[in-house]
Amino acid sequence: MSEPRSYWTYLELDRLLDAQRPASAEGGREPAHDELLFIIIHQAFELWFKQVLWELDAVIAALSDQPVPEAALGPAVHRLERIVAIERVLVEQFTVLETMTPLDFLDFRDELIPASGFQSVQFRLIENRLGLAPERRLRILGAPYTSRLAPEHVALLERSEAEPTLIGVLDAWLARTPFLDWGDGDFLRAYGAAVEGVVASERRVVAENPNLDAVSRQQHVDANEATVRTFEVLLDPTRWEDERAAGRRRLSHPAFLAALMISLYRDEPALHLPWRLITAIVDLDEGFTAFRQAHARAVLRAIGGRIGTGGTSGHGYLEAATARHRVFADLTDLATYHLPRRVLPALPNELRERMGFRFERG
Repeated sequence: MSEPRSYWTYLELDRLLDAQRPASAEGGREPAHDELLFIIIHQAFELWFKQVLWELDAVIAALSDQPVPEAALGPAVHRLERIVAIERVLVEQFTVLETMTPLDFLDFRDELIPASGFQSVQFRLIENRLGLAPERRLRILGAPYTSRLAPEHVALLERSEAEPTLIGVLDAWLARTPFLDWGDGDFLRAYGAAVEGVVASERRVVAENPNLDAVSRQQHVDANEATVRTFEVLLDPTRWEDERAAGRRRLSHPAFLAALMISLYRDEPALHLPWRLITAIVDLDEGFTAFRQAHARAVLRAIGGRIGTGGTSGHGYLEAATARHRVFADLTDLATYHLPRRVLPALPNELRERMGFRFERG
């Protein structure tokens, strides 16, 4: 029988608390006071990254099943929402790090060279699990993102690029959505008719509005035409897939349509949990954007316009990655295609029954 565990031994605190070793103290020197804070903050980041990977792997595995069991959706949503909560903690940690002033950082900054945060293998694994395409990644002084890593870490990341991703399994799951078939018609045709009505109504409002002068009226007309062109791409599967081939879209046309329908008819019982899953992924994507922004801000506060310890442009590199490394922009863009509830096509009765709770029908 094993010995009773204590709090100390269960958490392996001997090992954990011995892992903070300031480089500034090497050679018997007096350590820079704030280096301990710097180490602890970044070790905490890595511990949370490990948890994020654990949750992502579970979600990807659940959505990889064909079909995805209905009972798996609830836990998947819960795990995604947990990641979102972790992201808030990650961002908040920067407020603690920012108590370290630029002068405090300079006390030990040279000891870090050439180490840098972009060498976080776990964060790169998270990006790969989400589905960040290699061609979308910023290069580091013209070299691939793996160029500053140990060979074993390069191999690990290259293997991860070939493994299932969250956006990949999400696309496949959405594309299998059965509710796009409306019997005698389909969602796309009914939605397109509603779009025509909305566009015509907006044109009338602009033409008949007595408060608009000629310049303002033309601006509204131009905006309306831009909206029409946006909808035209959505209503034409071929044009949508051309946009996807050009890298301007990630989700396939069937998958995006399914996500749109789920978003528009989210109050139907069968669609509410899928809508929460989509919402959680949007929150997750925005959470990592907020994390990158907070990281860029912290670097700007600490070193200003200096080159980063790893040789990148520092703040400039991080700021550029904030927008470029997003994965789920298509889901955020769903709002572009929302229509008022009052003009949404009515669901066919048979389809509405399929989406409802069985016990309501007796």
